[in-house]
Amino acid sequence: MKFKDGYWRMRPGVRASYAAAAHDVTADAASLRVLAPTRPITRRGNTIDGPVLRVDVSSPMPDVIRVRTVHFAGSVPDSPVFEVRDEAPGVEISVDAGHAGLTSGALSVRLRRDAPWEMTFSAGGRELTRSDGRSLGVMEDRDDRHFLVEQLRLGAGELVYGLGERFGPLVRNGQTVDIWNDDGGTTSELAYKNIPFYLTNRGYGVFVNHPGRVSFEVGSETVSRVQFSVEGHDLEYLVIHGPTPADILRRYTALTGRPALPPAWSFGLWLSTSFTTDYDEATVASFVDGMAERDIPLSVFHFDCFWMRQFRWCDFEWDPEVFPDPEGMLRRLKERGLRVCVWLNPYIGQASALFEEGRRLGHLLRRPDGTVWQDDHWQAGRALVDFTSPAAREWYAGKLRGLMDMGVDAFKTDFGERIPTDVVYADGADPERMHNYYTLLYNRTVHDVLAERGQAVLFARSATVGGQRLPVHWGGDCESTYEAMAESLRGGLSLGLAGFGFWSHDIGGFEGMPDPAVFKRWVAFGLLSSHSRLHGSGSYRVPWLFDEESVDVLRAFTKLKARLMPYLYGVAARAAAEGLPVMRAMQLEFPGDRACDHLDAQYMLGPDLLVAPVLSGEGEVSYYVPAGEWTRLLDGEVVTGPAWRTERHGFDSLPLLVRPGAVLPVGAREDRPDYDFADGVTLQVYRLADGEARTVTVPTVDGGIGAVFAVSRAGDRVRARRVEGAPAPWSLLLAGVREARHARLESVPGGVRAAAGPDTEEIEIILEGAA
Repeated sequence: MKFKDGYWRMRPGVRASYAAAAHDVTADAASLRVLAPTRPITRRGNTIDGPVLRVDVSSPMPDVIRVRTVHFAGSVPDSPVFEVRDEAPGVEISVDAGHAGLTSGALSVRLRRDAPWEMTFSAGGRELTRSDGRSLGVMEDRDDRHFLVEQLRLGAGELVYGLGERFGPLVRNGQTVDIWNDDGGTTSELAYKNIPFYLTNRGYGVFVNHPGRVSFEVGSETVSRVQFSVEGHDLEYLVIHGPTPADILRRYTALTGRPALPPAWSFGLWLSTSFTTDYDEATVASFVDGMAERDIPLSVFHFDCFWMRQFRWCDFEWDPEVFPDPEGMLRRLKERGLRVCVWLNPYIGQASALFEEGRRLGHLLRRPDGTVWQDDHWQAGRALVDFTSPAAREWYAGKLRGLMDMGVDAFKTDFGERIPTDVVYADGADPERMHNYYTLLYNRTVHDVLAERGQAVLFARSATVGGQRLPVHWGGDCESTYEAMAESLRGGLSLGLAGFGFWSHDIGGFEGMPDPAVFKRWVAFGLLSSHSRLHGSGSYRVPWLFDEESVDVLRAFTKLKARLMPYLYGVAARAAAEGLPVMRAMQLEFPGDRACDHLDAQYMLGPDLLVAPVLSGEGEVSYYVPAGEWTRLLDGEVVTGPAWRTERHGFDSLPLLVRPGAVLPVGAREDRPDYDFADGVTLQVYRLADGEARTVTVPTVDGGIGAVFAVSRAGDRVRARRVEGAPAPWSLLLAGVREARHARLESVPGGVRAAAGPDTEEIEIILEGAA
């Protein structure tokens, strides 16, 4: 929130007290403690009256510095708190008459001991940011509300990214952002997934470790500063050094958690009943049959809200009028090779039998007077499960286990944002801090139940810090327009910059019935996302309801994604290991290319595929190509960058470019996403330069190592060697090559290919033309 009126004056009713100096410093082997009075101390009388801030400086891991400011220590709530790794690394402490400092890895902080206040963060001899005069302080407004505030300097040309799922421009400069989960769709400043973490193109990130509302003014109160404030008496933030954006994300996710690896089958096509449509087993069967008859591989069938009886969500009981034999229906779907997902939320309607059961057992959230908290939003008389109670979590989990025993494989964990603050939690947690945190407990309860039986996958809408550990998340309720497709993409890329590795969206849009052109363009985008789901509100999303070309487009891109699974699942495994998202903002992959700084209508799918969705009815798309000779995957055309391109694409195409020097492992199957990726894999080599070498790891279906290949070029020879993995047939394809020699060489669309039997450990192709 804004406190100032311009640069010098405060807003009416605001009283400001800013840290004036690091007057009193104590140190131990691991930390600094500073007493920062809010007026200069020139004589003993100045130590009487007025706020004094306690500032603690420490490090939870190398290249990360934590700053915690406390005003009234007795007024700081105990819970909830985010789970943040703290490995107590070795640090260097220095204190002298003029300054105090702490160094962790390459990152240092230096505090000036005399007025004015100055705390500077630097790495490699270069200043990253600093807190200086009128930056760190206490604010009180006309209603006697108490806030702590900090401002960190922005350098000239410094750009800010992140803060969770945001649907506006990717660069946050000039924006006001409140970290407060809300059910607001995808068209406003409200968001389902708010994360108090940002990173900049200057080589650092900032994580405000506060679970409640955090208000950010990103160059929007003072243009040259990022301001963040919280109501209350404690403010903790962590400065995270990179220097690259990828390094910052690796360290941030090391602190707050990295995503679990979803099962390979979840990367296939999901088909939903949609929300308010009419459906029963016959409808479901007709959809499944229709997809099979049209040769469209389907992996997951999802039952949305009305699998349960109206007014009774959630009671976890199938509606007997439309699903009289749910066990039999699920068995029949499973016999067709499908996985099953069902919708749920954390609310209990009053008409549900679980309402009285939960009330009697004390599992529902209560008001301060002891009565159950209820309202009529969403479900009549809805109550909320109190997930701070271990008994309530186990009660809820037990209901889910019953569904899993029937054959349910995944849960869509909807909602979790409409959480009141006029309540009392079982564990005494502060209600304001629980508003955002609630979704973490809710989704973790569901994810843990699924994980009891192996790899787990959710389809979750709301999230907070740590929610990235519980994939997958989808973008929420969007319209069925090109503009909504663009805003959804911006939300997903922004969420990826907060450490969320896996993300999806409603193909075709949620609200309304998309016209066939929008649907087909969204299909291409959706099947080139980490997860792909057909879902709508009041209309079905099976492709034949649009036109026959929609069937062809969906078939082609579903099969393409299946063939790309050896690459995509390898990227997914690295997302789980390193915290880098599958879908990446261009700035994350090309931080030195200033042309990428503002791009939010294209992305990298893993490190090697550039995707530019078509966001116009006429099929025209403009996109940027970074330096090098890129290859269009769908037709083999070479595109040279750096350059801006404007192209026109049919519905069966879009800009999908392979990075120069990439080696893509491409699978031998296109009928499903989960198969033996190493069996019959083709290593597709793109513009590998003389002297370059690549190591390619082909994963197993559970994320292990299926095979490892070493690929290199020396002069006119391109060599691939299997260095790990069981015997299996494989092949080497050189994209863009026309003239080459090998005993078993064949010309294929886009290049030449040499196949090898299962016992062949090495393939060498000799180039006769330019590669």
